[in-house]
This record gives sequence, C-alpha cells and structure tokens, in this order.
Amino acid sequence: MSAPKESVTVRIAGEEHTIRSTADPEYTMRCARYVDQRIQAVKEQVGLLENHKAAILAALSVTDELFQAHDDFEKRNLDLGSRIDRLAERLERAVSAE
Repeated sequence: MSAPKESVTVRIAGEEHTIRSTADPEYTMRCARYVDQRIQAVKEQVGLLENHKAAILAALSVTDELFQAHDDFEKRNLDLGSRIDRLAERLERAVSAE
C-alpha cells in the first residue's frame, strides 16, 4: 500500500497552489521554493514577463541543470569504473606474481 497523500499549499510566482503528494510536506515546500526562486530569477534577468512564460524559461533552466548533473554523474561513474578496473588488474597481477 502506498503512503497517503498530503495536501500542502505553496506560493509560486505570487499564486497559491495546493499540491497533493506522498512526499514529506517540507520537501514539497522546498521544491516549491526552488521553483519560485527560479521563476523570480528569470523575471529579474528578462524583465517584465508573463508568469507562464517565466515558468517555461525556469523549467528549461532547471532541466538544463538536471541534464548537466546527470551527465556529470555518468562521467564520474565511467571514470570510477575505469579506475576500479585498473585497480582490479593490478591486484590480479600482484596475486599472480606471488
């Protein structure tokens, strides 16, 4: 059985929204604050902009951030995997030499 959904009211871009989620309410509020901050940053950079257009630009910005973090994670995993393989080879050679 899944966790019950809780309702949390948040303010994003000056508008109140009630979010129903199984996530912890504090986490939902944290996510909402992040989105609100990104929208406000877009509005400050671009100037006067309708909320829905600012939300689209903020969503693109957050998506770019997500993709960059994912690419960085994948690169680090490949690098770590390569290092583990080299270490395993060294250990095998050391054990074989004994």
